[in-house]
Amino acid sequence: MNNNIDSIDKNSISNRNFSTLAKSEFRLNDRSNGAPLRILSEADWQFWIQNGYVVIRKAVEPEKICNLEKLIWEFEELDPHHQDGWYPPQKSELRKIELSFNAGMVELYNHQYLWDTRQTQRVYEAFSDVWGMHELWVSIDRLNFNLPPEPGFEFKSFMHWDYDPESDPQNVQGVLSISDQTDEDVGGFMCIPELFRNYESWKLKQPGNWDWYRPDVADFTPTRVPLEKGDLLLWNSKLCHGIRQNTSKNKVRMAQYISMMPAQADDVELRNWRIRSWKERLAPQGYSLHGDPRHWERDKYQTAELTALGKKLLGVVDWQT
Repeated sequence: MNNNIDSIDKNSISNRNFSTLAKSEFRLNDRSNGAPLRILSEADWQFWIQNGYVVIRKAVEPEKICNLEKLIWEFEELDPHHQDGWYPPQKSELRKIELSFNAGMVELYNHQYLWDTRQTQRVYEAFSDVWGMHELWVSIDRLNFNLPPEPGFEFKSFMHWDYDPESDPQNVQGVLSISDQTDEDVGGFMCIPELFRNYESWKLKQPGNWDWYRPDVADFTPTRVPLEKGDLLLWNSKLCHGIRQNTSKNKVRMAQYISMMPAQADDVELRNWRIRSWKERLAPQGYSLHGDPRHWERDKYQTAELTALGKKLLGVVDWQT
């Protein structure tokens, strides 16, 4: 087994997908503005505050989810009805040596069907609740396609933070379930709410220069978060989390990563990059982002049509307009 994945640590994280980064001065909703919640109930809000995550059930309509499911199989050039062909040699080798492929990431970012879910009103309003504001931009992120293990495959996922918790990250991450993930064997999201609640006392016991990307959390039992098709999971970036291995015989875990953060209309360079990525179907660049060597997204698919909300979430239209 190549040890490239095993050697990854916090020092490996360099350039990131620009569309997923929130400015340090942004603050998550503390409800001091008195604005009512749009999607979350009061019980949802308390769960979010105490556990660092919340699930919005049926956030996206079944038709949109079905479109994404078909798109993933098409883009991966696989037949859902012929499992014997799910493991072409080239992809099998990549899954052994590269973390994003090992975890099942799909290099597709700007297809119409991804934008259809991003500009869904219920998804937008859920993020508005946790940010406490309505002027948001959406991330331009990818999909996950986690297959049952082939013989000899070793899943290398680990519990981690995506941002240094010591930096007090003010960010929200999200994942939309494209497949049912209620069966424990199919894998999916897991997290450690106990550590979210007790981080300050836990960190005092850590050695100097401890690794936030590969923390020693062996004393904790991760919480499995079951999801059904169309459910949206939001989590605070201060929540330690990971992906469980798919150990099923013939089921696939599919998901779309979606996050939103306050719009940065004054950042002309970022706005222009976002618009160009959408218009020209360009993949973001950064750590563990590889793009599609076939250039299908650029050459085979068309620029996504945006709704009035979608134009504001991208930044092509200002929220003040």
